[in-house]
Amino acid sequence: MERKTRRRALAGSGGGSMFLAIAAAILAALWDWNWFRGPVAAIASAKMHRQVSIGGNLRVHLWSWEPSATVEGVRVANPAWAGKASLADIDRIAVQIRLKALFGGHLDLRLLEFDRPRLALYRDAQGRSTWDFSDGSKPDQPLNLPPIRKFVIDGGKLNYRDDRRKLIFSGTIDAKERLGEANRGFQLIGRGVLNAQPFQLQVTGGPLLNIDRNNPYPCSADVLAGHTYVTAQGAVPKAFDMARFYMNVTSRGPDLSDVYGLSGVPLPNTPPYNLHGRLSRDVHIWKLENLGGKVGSSDLAGSLSVKTGDKRPFLTADLHSQSLDFPDLGALFGGARKTGAVASPQQKIAARVMQAQQRIFPDATLAAARIRALDADVSYKADTIRDAPINLRSGSVQVKLDNGVLKANPLEFDLPQGRVSGFIDLDARKAMPVTDLDLRLSNARLETLIPVHLQGGSPVTGSVVGRVQLRGAGDSIHRALANANGEMMIVAPGGEVRRAFAELAGVDVVKGLGLLLSKNQESTPLRCGFAHFKATKGLLTSDSLVIDTGPVLVNGTASINLDTERLDLKVQGHPKNFQLVRLLVP
Repeated sequence: MERKTRRRALAGSGGGSMFLAIAAAILAALWDWNWFRGPVAAIASAKMHRQVSIGGNLRVHLWSWEPSATVEGVRVANPAWAGKASLADIDRIAVQIRLKALFGGHLDLRLLEFDRPRLALYRDAQGRSTWDFSDGSKPDQPLNLPPIRKFVIDGGKLNYRDDRRKLIFSGTIDAKERLGEANRGFQLIGRGVLNAQPFQLQVTGGPLLNIDRNNPYPCSADVLAGHTYVTAQGAVPKAFDMARFYMNVTSRGPDLSDVYGLSGVPLPNTPPYNLHGRLSRDVHIWKLENLGGKVGSSDLAGSLSVKTGDKRPFLTADLHSQSLDFPDLGALFGGARKTGAVASPQQKIAARVMQAQQRIFPDATLAAARIRALDADVSYKADTIRDAPINLRSGSVQVKLDNGVLKANPLEFDLPQGRVSGFIDLDARKAMPVTDLDLRLSNARLETLIPVHLQGGSPVTGSVVGRVQLRGAGDSIHRALANANGEMMIVAPGGEVRRAFAELAGVDVVKGLGLLLSKNQESTPLRCGFAHFKATKGLLTSDSLVIDTGPVLVNGTASINLDTERLDLKVQGHPKNFQLVRLLVP
């Protein structure tokens, strides 16, 4: 039975699956035959709103326990907001179903074949998707097709643009059953260019002919996106139902933030990484458990989950490092990354530029749009810390991200004696992010903070406390600090200082040099040390700087420019006793 060149306005299936909607459209073309009307009604929505036109032949073979339909020249229009271009143009679609399964309340496809499908998918900045056939009353649903005994895509082409995630893809898709006894099974291959980087996807599975809706379907995937490589091996509890699956996954690449193009989850910048874990999905809940591996030179373990389907994904994570290499944290804030063979050419160039600038505070622009696109609750702990600028022993932080506002609170670093604690808030809701920082130094010791050691030990010892409060607007750490207002204070309530240095601070040349040359280890009391700075538009200026030792009282002025990263310090020593030779200079 054949019908030629018929056109009909058809709707999607009510879900987010474009392929299922097209298959439903083909079955809906059989609507004139009452015998099919019941089964088809379960697939094709009665609220038809998407234009599907058939420009070629329609062939229908009804009188069989496995009826089939072939349609040529199928065109699926875009929604009105996306313009007049087609969502899909397909040379030929073939569908064959099993009636016995339909009578049992199930749809079982013996064949679903697409010849030369050309798809142009688009998601705008508001989040509207041309492939979403739902009425908007439900969140986008995962792909969920019925069992397909033979699934073929021949000569498929796909163009994809996502303005929200800043993604552009152009490539080809082919799917078929592999032949040969050694290689039997299903294979889907995609190749193309993702954001100007090469992309390859290969999905393999068992023979489709053996699919049983009640048994898991084994499958594996290999993905190469630029310099990011992902492998996965596991099973889908129900074949072609991607709402639930479990996989053992490994991923390596130069930067975890690059995974955003594959997952849609904004992750922080990192040095090169190599991670593994068990990935599972239950509709809108994604979990990565038994996470392990390395990020830079630091180990990383723990678990995380992502809930999708709402306005923004929600990430929860509990992460842990036995040993954190402190320089690895630099990449989180746009600092110079550790680069190796796995690093991309662009990443190596960026690292050389930042190293040449010799900046303390990185000037890399913050990806504020990604912060606004995710909510999160993440805890992290490092048992030990290596290569920090001061002697840090361990650290921990709780990070919460809600509607563009990031709070790192509490943020704690343990010293050999004492602790640095406080919080950092980043408000990225507006065009120019604003950062608030409040950190306290408590119960610390000068000898652990000052890295200078001479024969006989540290030149200064004693307790020290401090606090820094800054607030600045800027889209990088450097720019935020360059505009910061606030204050900084440090107090040493007591201790000891090498007498040689105390005398030199009073510019007693004879006595100070004599003590140094004789390697005299004599110390003198450090009665008090105090410094207070006011910060205005990135310039910290001291309004009080005093160091009181046994033989000398030192005072002075200082300014710290957070924009140019320069220190201007001037101190004057005032001896408390008569000196034979004294230089009257600061």
